[in-house]
Amino acid sequence: MDTIPMSCFILFFTVFTCILAVGFGDNSTSTDAYWLLGVKSKLVDSAGVLESWSLGAHICSWNGVSCSHDEAFVIALNLSASSLSGSIPTELCNLVSLQTLDLSLNYLTGSIPPQIGQLRNLTTLLLYSNNLSGEIPPEIGLLRKLQVLRIGDNMLAGLIPPCIANLTELRVLGLAYCQLNASIPAEIGNLKNLISLDLQHNSLSGLIPTQISNCEGLQNFVASNNKLDGEIPESIGKLKSLQILNLANNSLSGSIPTEISGLSSLQYLNLLGNRLNGEIPRELNQLVQLQEIDLSSNNLSGSINLLNIHLQNLQVVAFTDNTLTGSIPSNFCLKNSSLQQVFLAQNKLSGGFPLELLNCSSLQQLDLSNNDLEGELPPTIDRLEKLTDLLLNNNSFSGGIPPEIGNMSNLENLYLFDNMITGSIPAEIGKLQSLSTLYLYDNHMSGSIPLELTNCTSLTAIDFFGNHFNGSIPETIGKLKNLVLLQLRQNDLSGPIPPSLGYCKKLQQLALADNKLSGVLPATFRFLSQLSTVTLYNNSFEGSNSLTALDLTNNSFSGSIPSRLANSINLSRLRLANNQLSGRIPSELGQLKELNFLDLSFNNLTGEVPSQLSSCQKLQHLLLNNNQFTGRMPSWLGSLQDLGELHLSSNYFHGHIPAEIGNCSKLLKLSLHTNNLSGQIPQQIGELTSLNVLNLQRNNLSGSIAPTIQQCKKLYELRLSENSLSGPIPSEIGTLTELQVILDLSKNLLSGEIPSSLGDLSKLERLNLSFNRLVGDVPSSLGQLTSLVMLNLSNNHLQGQLPSPFKGFPPTSFTGNDKLCGPPLTSCTDSPGHENYALSSTAVICIIVAIVFTSTVICLVMIYIMIRMWRNMMRVSIDNSSEGGGNGMEQIKREGKEKWMYGGEEKRRKGEYWRVMSSMALAPSHNHDHHIPSSCIFHLKMDTK
Repeated sequence: MDTIPMSCFILFFTVFTCILAVGFGDNSTSTDAYWLLGVKSKLVDSAGVLESWSLGAHICSWNGVSCSHDEAFVIALNLSASSLSGSIPTELCNLVSLQTLDLSLNYLTGSIPPQIGQLRNLTTLLLYSNNLSGEIPPEIGLLRKLQVLRIGDNMLAGLIPPCIANLTELRVLGLAYCQLNASIPAEIGNLKNLISLDLQHNSLSGLIPTQISNCEGLQNFVASNNKLDGEIPESIGKLKSLQILNLANNSLSGSIPTEISGLSSLQYLNLLGNRLNGEIPRELNQLVQLQEIDLSSNNLSGSINLLNIHLQNLQVVAFTDNTLTGSIPSNFCLKNSSLQQVFLAQNKLSGGFPLELLNCSSLQQLDLSNNDLEGELPPTIDRLEKLTDLLLNNNSFSGGIPPEIGNMSNLENLYLFDNMITGSIPAEIGKLQSLSTLYLYDNHMSGSIPLELTNCTSLTAIDFFGNHFNGSIPETIGKLKNLVLLQLRQNDLSGPIPPSLGYCKKLQQLALADNKLSGVLPATFRFLSQLSTVTLYNNSFEGSNSLTALDLTNNSFSGSIPSRLANSINLSRLRLANNQLSGRIPSELGQLKELNFLDLSFNNLTGEVPSQLSSCQKLQHLLLNNNQFTGRMPSWLGSLQDLGELHLSSNYFHGHIPAEIGNCSKLLKLSLHTNNLSGQIPQQIGELTSLNVLNLQRNNLSGSIAPTIQQCKKLYELRLSENSLSGPIPSEIGTLTELQVILDLSKNLLSGEIPSSLGDLSKLERLNLSFNRLVGDVPSSLGQLTSLVMLNLSNNHLQGQLPSPFKGFPPTSFTGNDKLCGPPLTSCTDSPGHENYALSSTAVICIIVAIVFTSTVICLVMIYIMIRMWRNMMRVSIDNSSEGGGNGMEQIKREGKEKWMYGGEEKRRKGEYWRVMSSMALAPSHNHDHHIPSSCIFHLKMDTK
C-alpha cells in the first residue's frame, strides 16, 4: 500500500510541471523575454519600434528579435536606425545566447557597459554612429568568438585596449571617428583573420606597428586623420591582400618605401597631407591594380615617374601641393586609358601645355594651376571632349583662347585667371551650354564681351576683373537667369547698365566699379531682391527721375549717405540697411516727397533725426533701429499720418515718449526698446487702435501702465519689461484678447495681485510676470490659458496652490515665491506614510509563481479527495449487494441504512478522520463490532472503535 502515496506525489509533480510549462512557456525564451522587457523599460523609444515587445506576442515575433531554429533562444537583436536614446541597458548582457547585437545609428549615450563581456557567443557587435562616451571596456577582450566589431562614430576616448588581441576570430575592426589616443597597440598583429581595420579620424599617435604585417589577410587599412608619425614601415609591403591603404592627414615622414610596390592587390593609395619627402618611387609602376593614388600636400620632389603604360587601371592621380619639377612624361597617358582625374596643381612643373594629356580622351577633370607652365593653349585642346573642369590659372600662359574651346561641350568650369592671356573672348564660347563658371580675371584680354556669351544660360559666375574689355555690357545679359556673381570691375566698359540685368534675379554680387559706365541705374534693379554686394563707384552714373526704388541692403558700404540721392525725386523706397554707413542723415532726404519706405537700420549713423523728414508725408515705414542716434524722440513723428511701422530701437534716444505719437492712427508696429527713454507711458498710446506690436522694453519708463492700453484691441505682442513701472497690473489688459505672441511685464516694480482677467487671453502663448512685487494667489483662471508654451511667474511674493494645468511647466517658472505650492513645486499638504512603492518586475513574477503554485496544490488536493469519496461510495454499494445476496430490496435498504448510519456515527467522532468500509474484505461479516481494515487519505492507522 506504500506505493499509493508515492503515485500521488508523482501525479502531483507532473501536473504542477505541466501547468508551469503552459503558463510560462520554455524557460530560455521566457527568461530572454524578461530581460528584453527590462531593456525596453530603459530605452527611450520615440519611434515606437519596441511597441511589439509585450507578453501578448511570442518573443520570436518581436521587432528586431531573431530566435534559434527551435525558438528556444534569442540569437540576434537588430535595432539599427531605430531612433532609440538612453544608455545601453545592462539587461542586454544577460542574453547569453546572443550572436548578433546591432544598436548602430541611434542616439545612445553613456559608456559601453563592462558586462558586455558576458556575451561569450557574440560574433557581431555593432554600436557605431551613436553618442557613446568613456573608454572601450577591457572586458570586450572576453568575446573570443567575435568576428565583426564596429563601435566607431562615437565619442569614445582613451586607449585601444591591448586585450583586443584576444579576439583571434576578428575579421572587421571599426574604431573610426572617435577620440581614441595613444598608439596603435602592437598586439593588433595577433589578429590573423583581420580583413578590415578602420582607425580614421581619431587622435592616435606614435608609430605604425611593424607587427601589422602579421595580418596577412588584411584588405583595408585606414588610419587617416590621426597624429601618427615616424616612417611608413617597410613591413607593410608584406600585406599581399591589401586593396585599400589610407594614411592621409598624419605626420608621417621619410620617403615612400619602395616595398609598397609589393602590394600586388592594391587599388587605392592615399598618403595625402603628411611630411613625406624624396621622389615618387618608380617601383609604384608595379601596382598594376592601382585605380587611385593621392600623394598631395607632402614635400615630394623630383619628376613624375608614373607611366600609364604600366598602370592601365589608373583613374585618379593627385599630386597637388608638392615641389615636383620637370614636365609630364610622354607615356603618362595612353589612348583608351581609364584616367579620369589629374590634379597636379601647386607644384613647379614647367614647359608648355602638356600635349601628352591630349591622349587622355577619358579625362574629366584637369588641374594644372599654380605651376610654371607657359606658352599658348593648343588648338587641339578640344580632343579632351569629356572634360568638365579645366583649371589652368596662376601660370604664365600667353596668347589667345583658342576658338576650338567651344567644341568642349561638357565643359562646366573654366579657370584661366592670373595668366598673360591676350586677345578677345572667342564668340565660340557661346556654344558651351553646360558652362557654369568662367574666371578670366587678371589677364591682358581686350575687346568687347561677345553677345554670344549670354547663350551660356547655365552660367552662375562670371569674373573678368582687371582686364581691358571695352564696349558695353551685352544687352541680353538678362538671359543669364542663374547668374549669382558678375564681376566686371577695372575694365574699360562704357555705356549704360542694360535694363535686362534686372532680370538676373539670382544675382547676389555685382561689381561694376572702375569702368566708364554712364546713364542711370535701371528701374529693373528693384527686381534684384537677393543682391547683397554692389560696387558702382568710379563711373559716371547720373541721378534719375525714373528711379523709384534703391535697395542696397547687406553690403559693406561705408562713409556717409550721399545727399545727391535727393535728386531722385520719384524715389519711393530707399533701403540702405546692414552696411557700415556713418555720419548724419542728410536733411536733403526730406525732399523725397514720394518716399514711403526708409530703412537705414543696422549702420553706424549718429546725431539727431533731421526734422526735414517730416516733409515725407507718405512715409509708411521708418526703420532707424540699431544705430547711434541721440537726442529726444521727435514730436513731429505724430504728423506722419500714414506711418504704419516705426522702429527706433537700439539707439540712444532720451526723454519722454511724445504724446503726439497718438496721432499716428495707422501705426501697426511701434518698437522703441533699448533706449534711454524715461517718464510715463503716455495715455495717448490708447489712440493707436490699429497697433499690433508694442515694444518699450529696456528703457527707464516709470509710473503705472496706462489703462488706456485696453483700447489697443488688435495687440498681439506687448513687451514692457526691464523698466521701472509700478502699481498694479491693469485688469483692462485682460480685454486684449488678440494677445498671442507674448505679454512681457517682467523686471519692473509692479505690485498687487495678478488680475484674474488675464485668464481671458485664450490665445496667449508666452506670459512673463517675473521679477516684480506681485502678491496673493495665482488666479485659477490662468489655468484656462491652454495655448501657453512659456510661463514665468518667478521672483515675486505669490502664495497658495498653483492651478493644476501648470504642472507641466518647469519649477523654474515659479521659483522665488516661497509660499507657492502644488505641482510642479512641492505638495501643498504634507502626506507622510502615503508613499507608493512600485514592485519590481522580479517581485511580480515571484508573486505570480506563488499564486499559481498554491492554486495548483489546492486543486490537486480537492480532485484527489473527490475521487476517493466517489470510489468509497461505490465500494459501500457493492459490499451491501454482496451481503444481502438475493434476500430482497428491503434487506438491501435496511442494511444499507445501517451502514450509512454507522458511517455517519464514525464521522461525528471528534478528532477522527472520516473512514469507510473497505470493499476488499476476504469474507463478508455481519458482526459490526469486528475490526475492519480502513484506508486513509494520508495512510494513518486510526482507532475504529
